[in-house]
Amino acid sequence: MTYSYKGDILEQMFGIDLSCNNLAGKIPPGLGRISSYIRALNLSHNNLSGPIPVTFSNLKQIESLDLSYNNLNGKIPPQLTEMTFLAVFIVAHNLSGTTPERKNQFRTFDESSYDGNPLLCGPPLHDCTKIGPSSKMPEDIEGEESDSFIDMGVFYISFVVTCITVLLGIVAVLYINPYWRRAWFNLIEVCIDTSYCFVVVHYRREDNTI
Repeated sequence: MTYSYKGDILEQMFGIDLSCNNLAGKIPPGLGRISSYIRALNLSHNNLSGPIPVTFSNLKQIESLDLSYNNLNGKIPPQLTEMTFLAVFIVAHNLSGTTPERKNQFRTFDESSYDGNPLLCGPPLHDCTKIGPSSKMPEDIEGEESDSFIDMGVFYISFVVTCITVLLGIVAVLYINPYWRRAWFNLIEVCIDTSYCFVVVHYRREDNTI
């Protein structure tokens, strides 16, 4: 349905709330020329598509602009940064491209204003240079892994060589130094005795329990 409003009523409006109405199509550019006295405009939770009209920058007195949860596309017009009275700006779940320059009121908007827009980048969101292809081919990933990690074959060989070297070093020290040799055998004897006592005590407890 289409309604027409004429007369001075449009010049005296301070707020327009058309949210949750299943509105579809593009936002009329004329909506940005309705009145310079508009303080709030809410078009959220509809099926609106297309870009944000540049004419919204004519709403010099606007304090709240909510365009969230629509099907808008394209980037945010940089002209909107001239809306110096804007305190609330929400375009969540809509857009792609880059965020406007952080000046005037746009310096105060945090990530919540742009929530749910994975293809939107720029301050205060992530850096636009970090956006790349959504996925890589498996062969590319394998190639990167082969370049960035040590070859497993080389790793296993070096591990075995290191173990053998350490073992031979221990044998050489025990053969040359009698004191360390006696200490080593004493340590082995203590370990054997401790293990034996543990096993005997454990089995005796089980027998008593039965």
